[in-house]
Amino acid sequence: MRPFVSVIVPCRNEALFIERCLDSILGSDYPAGRMEVIVADGMSGDGTRSLLKVLATRDSRLRMIDNPERITPVALNRAIAAARGEILVRFDGHAVMPPDYVRRCVELLESRGADNAGGSIRTVAQSDGPFSGPIMATLGSRFGVGNSPFRTSGGQKGARPADTVFGGCWRREVFSRIGGFNEKLARSQDIEFNLRLRRAGGTILLDPQIVCDYHARADLRSCWLHNFSNGVWAVLPFALSDTVPVRWRHLVPLAFVTSLAASMMLPFPWSIAVLAAYTAANLAASAHAAIAQRRTTYLALMPIAFLSLHLAYGLGSAWGCAQLAADKLIGIRRLKLARRRHATRHMET
Repeated sequence: MRPFVSVIVPCRNEALFIERCLDSILGSDYPAGRMEVIVADGMSGDGTRSLLKVLATRDSRLRMIDNPERITPVALNRAIAAARGEILVRFDGHAVMPPDYVRRCVELLESRGADNAGGSIRTVAQSDGPFSGPIMATLGSRFGVGNSPFRTSGGQKGARPADTVFGGCWRREVFSRIGGFNEKLARSQDIEFNLRLRRAGGTILLDPQIVCDYHARADLRSCWLHNFSNGVWAVLPFALSDTVPVRWRHLVPLAFVTSLAASMMLPFPWSIAVLAAYTAANLAASAHAAIAQRRTTYLALMPIAFLSLHLAYGLGSAWGCAQLAADKLIGIRRLKLARRRHATRHMET
């Protein structure tokens, strides 16, 4: 008999996407009697909750639980606690899985002894627009997102070790061994969890041929805001985790923005050295994408999309550093004030 699987889906205000996401999960070729789906809803206000109730009446395998805290790590931990499965699969409300996704992930756990297994993503635009294609191309490019195999290796053959995967699949005992998701991390909790798992001797396997569609923001403004927030949360976890909570590639945009600012204080021609090097790399990557996609318009749009991604992420990380420094300074001032008060009381007595 196949192991019982619980697919957990954290969501909030996903009325536009959640039905197609759940249809793809419930349409899985994994034995229907050996699977359940738990959606942890963050008190949605866009009709998601009523839609989930309707969907649950159609399929008894689906149920909804509440996530009053409205952040992803709490949703995941609540769903794990409520799940009956000996194997747990995390999926995203913005994504659609192929029919064999659950089965192949479980097979990776069983045949290769992995502690976490998953696949890659094909990024799909949420909406149409002049930058929708270029933005999707940046999110699948090594120049755009660095060495992130689950984003850049889709379709390649052969499962291989990785530092993270999309839609992780774990045995329940993993959470008993290393704990759940860090609820202090509103973002980046999956990165921190996988780093903890690897440091505990766990193995993460990525099969690039298991490809899910992920619906991403497709206009420059939304992309900028999202990546700025991602950049902030590449830094803030350092104050909220006992270990280094991100991979070094997440800090490269911060290094770029810092180097760019520092170079501007140097005399010419050194003042433009970083900008010139980045521009050359950007144009080369943009030309490569334009050729691969067979879109001449990408020659003009891709450089803007790449720059928007890197600047937004880097500036977000710089803002995160400023927040940490301010918190540290406030903490030092409070400590000094407390010491002065203690010393004053001691002198008075």
